[in-house]
Amino acid sequence: MTRPWYASFNFVLPFACVLVTLAGLLFIRSATLHDGHEAGREVTRQAIYAVLGIAIMLGFAFLDYHVWQRFAIPIYFVNLALLGFIVVKGHSALGAQRWISLGPLGTFQPSETAKFALAIAIAALLCRGGYGRLTDLWKPLAAIAVPAFLILRQPDLGTTLVLLAMLSAQLFFGLPKLQHYAVYLAGVFAVAGVTVGTNKILKPFQRDRLLVFLNPQADPQGAGYNLNQSKIAVGSGEWFGKGLFHGTQTQLNFVPEHSRDFIFTVVGEETGYIGALVLLALYATIVANGMRSVLLARDRFGLLLGVGLVTMLAFHITINVGMTIGIMPITGIPLPFMSYGGSAILTDYAAIGLLINIAFERDRRVFNEVRERGDARAAV
Repeated sequence: MTRPWYASFNFVLPFACVLVTLAGLLFIRSATLHDGHEAGREVTRQAIYAVLGIAIMLGFAFLDYHVWQRFAIPIYFVNLALLGFIVVKGHSALGAQRWISLGPLGTFQPSETAKFALAIAIAALLCRGGYGRLTDLWKPLAAIAVPAFLILRQPDLGTTLVLLAMLSAQLFFGLPKLQHYAVYLAGVFAVAGVTVGTNKILKPFQRDRLLVFLNPQADPQGAGYNLNQSKIAVGSGEWFGKGLFHGTQTQLNFVPEHSRDFIFTVVGEETGYIGALVLLALYATIVANGMRSVLLARDRFGLLLGVGLVTMLAFHITINVGMTIGIMPITGIPLPFMSYGGSAILTDYAAIGLLINIAFERDRRVFNEVRERGDARAAV
């Protein structure tokens, strides 16, 4: 007797992701409705990226996640080489150098795939050795320091913070001694204080965004403009919104990058509190089902890998939604499965595929063990 694969497959997780993606296509269309020749181009490209992402998700869902543990080091160094290439010959746009040009296919952003690669690398590192000594921490810290430095140079503070959040979560579950984790946190806060307090690490616009977050009225027409317009857009949606394609802040382009980092403002303005609540419920479903995979993991690598990937998604959602309504600083982090961007949505779906497989492999192994016991009893 063979148990069918669909009996262990978590259908809720990919279904929720696809629903969010379809909503994203709708709101990207609304955000680019009056962009002239660009209107519709972003929707078409995003739809193609979404189909590719879903295919990757399904492929990874049926690929034993232990394969990634075996290839963790090559994956890490390939991504490191891509980040290094960005520094030398990366494609620049909007004051940042973050992309590799692929010609008619668009651009590729290695900092997005770096999240995926580092989740695997840190999980694999923490599975090697007992980490009973504080000095053992240098291994994961060094592994993340180099790509984080290269990403910060692009400059991309948002992705650097994502990597730090992922590392923090994986260390919390991976270190055997809480006092070592406390030392790590103290170091993080010390570095954060130095980073904000000096002019030599962050770019001026990045420091201005942090200062505006602390005092929103400090520069309403400069560094605080995006935040103010975003809050106006979300607030003006009230309960049920102004209707799809009828958001004034959206259609008149008061909010910049509203098909990318600020797409939640389109949701808030055009569908209101109710629409935003439905979207957040879908995201809660994604995170909860991701945590289910973490809890079902049968080994240390699966647990730590799942923790890293769920943290990545949850951090993106929290920071992106928070920055559009003024409770988080603006850092340029995309909203998973919704914001326009091929590299981001492919990475998001790859993460979901791994989370599905972590739970899928556990159920399949449990069933196989039960079946083997039954066969042994029958033979006796």
